Amino acid sequence: MSPAPKGEALRAEAPARLLDFLRKELAGWKRKTLEQRLREGCVEVNGATILRPHHELRAGDEVRVLPEGEGQNPAITRGVPGLVILHADEELVAIDKPAGLLSVPLDGREGRSALALVRQAYSRPGRPARVWPVHRLDRESSGVLLFARTSEARDAVQASWTEAHKLYLALVEGRPDPQQGLIDQPLFEDAALNVRVGTRPDSKPARTRYKTIESVRGRSLLEVELETGRRHQIRAHLAFIGHPIVGDPRYGSAGERMGLHSLRLTVTHPSRNEPVTFEAPVPADFLALTR
Repeated sequence: MSPAPKGEALRAEAPARLLDFLRKELAGWKRKTLEQRLREGCVEVNGATILRPHHELRAGDEVRVLPEGEGQNPAITRGVPGLVILHADEELVAIDKPAGLLSVPLDGREGRSALALVRQAYSRPGRPARVWPVHRLDRESSGVLLFARTSEARDAVQASWTEAHKLYLALVEGRPDPQQGLIDQPLFEDAALNVRVGTRPDSKPARTRYKTIESVRGRSLLEVELETGRRHQIRAHLAFIGHPIVGDPRYGSAGERMGLHSLRLTVTHPSRNEPVTFEAPVPADFLALTR
């Protein structure tokens, strides 16, 4: 079966995951072919390129499958190694940042960073792209990292950042007791730029919710939600309750990688004024820590 021509839309009649919807609507296609089209940026939802198979469609969403070679995933079409784009439209770009990669260059210096990779993907000869970070992840963390392609889009998302939903996976030492709860403790930075719990004139409120998913061999996998977004908040709060993140070189013990992954981020889209969710699959090196 040939792909639906550009301009001919498939319409979702009910909520569904994108890949499941495509497999139903394009029953003659092989699953591998549909997954390839997604990776190449050949699938659009309401005009935005969607790369994530589990993207949640809503009733009324318009889906187009572009012909092979017409995809809009710049990480593939322009050969940018180390860059995995989860979502791209005219205003926002969400990537899956690997552990060990800086979100932005240190002190404004040039060098390998997620920001540099996204700019490389969207630049043209003689026309360097302008891209703005919406937020940051620690170098040691992996997962969803969001950028804006206009300063207006950045400002709009940041203006509603307190309403954003941020879900992380954290692998910690020991078994938290209670198994779930709210850590409501103010944070401050000491002279060495370590984040500490305590009440001082420069302390800022910080709230972290956690829930234990499973505990195996002296370690526990947690779902963590941020109600505030302070620097090193999850790392400092979990260390404070006696359960530092596995492999955390600053608040625990160094390891092959740190067990913190930004799994899912939901923000208000700057122009559509509706929620949009980005999700990064759990990487193999994170899963290896649980075995």
